[in-house]
Amino acid sequence: MTVRQAWRTDRRSPCRTRRAGQAQAAFDLLHLRHATPFTRQAYLLCGHPGIAERAVTHAFRTAWEHWPEVAGDRDPAGWVRLVAYDYALSPWHGLVPGRRTLPAYPGPPADRALLAGLLTLPRPYRRCLLLHDGLGLDLAATAAETEASTAATRARLTHAREMLTARVPELDDARAERRVPLLAHRLGLLLTTPHVRTPLPAAHVREDCERTSRQRTGAAWGLTALVAAAVTVALAAPEQGGAGPGPAGDARNGGGAPTASPSPTMSAQGPAPGVVPGTAYLPEVRSGNYRVHLVERDGRATVQPQASPTGPAKKASPAEKAGSAEKAGPAER
Repeated sequence: MTVRQAWRTDRRSPCRTRRAGQAQAAFDLLHLRHATPFTRQAYLLCGHPGIAERAVTHAFRTAWEHWPEVAGDRDPAGWVRLVAYDYALSPWHGLVPGRRTLPAYPGPPADRALLAGLLTLPRPYRRCLLLHDGLGLDLAATAAETEASTAATRARLTHAREMLTARVPELDDARAERRVPLLAHRLGLLLTTPHVRTPLPAAHVREDCERTSRQRTGAAWGLTALVAAAVTVALAAPEQGGAGPGPAGDARNGGGAPTASPSPTMSAQGPAPGVVPGTAYLPEVRSGNYRVHLVERDGRATVQPQASPTGPAKKASPAEKAGSAEKAGPAER
């Protein structure tokens, strides 16, 4: 390393260290301000303290992994809250053993009834009601965070309040014009009750996130090396099933002439009619059948083959002509 390169490295290192320190300080401040409130909000959405804690931890880990994006967002707290809400409202938690039954709420009976009624609402209704009536967001901000239109958000809020009023006696007994302020007040009280554990420190979340990132990177590199090694071995291995050496009797390999295999035209009694002995059988496109007729000689009938239709005609012998005339004589008479 030259002096110029060392000077550049020394000059850049404090800048990088300063930027890393600023990012860590900003993340720690965001975690300090919003980790506990987000845990309580997630608890109202899922009703399970363990799921609420994991939701907030998962949200801040994701935020640290995407910190340049989160730091550049106009509302970093809203970014983290969105991830935490999505995790808390995930329907897959019911498939894990031990999470199907929600633990009893340790608060007063009125708060227990309100929480039970809130958990019976559909998931989109719970989110809208908590954001608008619990946190005090306006209708436009609630619609933007729930990724819905303003009309759909207003309809969800109306239906959620009606369903919750039918399930909570305290809201049902109140007058119609007092129900919405009373619901907002009761949700605010639920958000301030310390019935959840303190989240993990920000430093622990950052270290855990960085350790997980290193493990994923190492696993990706290991898998890439394994695939590369498998491909290299497959390319370096000799081809199997190629053309091997010829038969021992092949004349090109120094052996003797190949012996003819038994032909279909050969039989146990000798060659078939019309086939020259010692010749190999070759398949033909046209039929190679031969006509035969009986010839009487000395009172015994023998088979006489005829020439192929494609071959030259064979002249009949005098004995054959005489035999044919004797056969045709009685028929003519």
